[in-house]
Amino acid sequence: MAKRRHSEEAPTESASKDFVTVDGVVRELLPSTTFRIELENGHDVLGYLAGRMRMHRIRILPGDRVRVELTPYDLRRGRIVYRY
Repeated sequence: MAKRRHSEEAPTESASKDFVTVDGVVRELLPSTTFRIELENGHDVLGYLAGRMRMHRIRILPGDRVRVELTPYDLRRGRIVYRY
């Protein structure tokens, strides 16, 4: 019996290239582990914790500097991927 071959190849580019990465400061804690973040350019976005940060129980407090990934489709919500 012949082996099946995959019709699709694995993507060579990282999926993180589809995101806009910006730095900001956490201004307010909101329910359900969401945060109000002020970006370096002065805009406010709503941020949530990335899965790895939840898994490693990294705590975020007001005043913390964070790195946020925004999608080009919705620049008002972002994922917190790093705390400085």
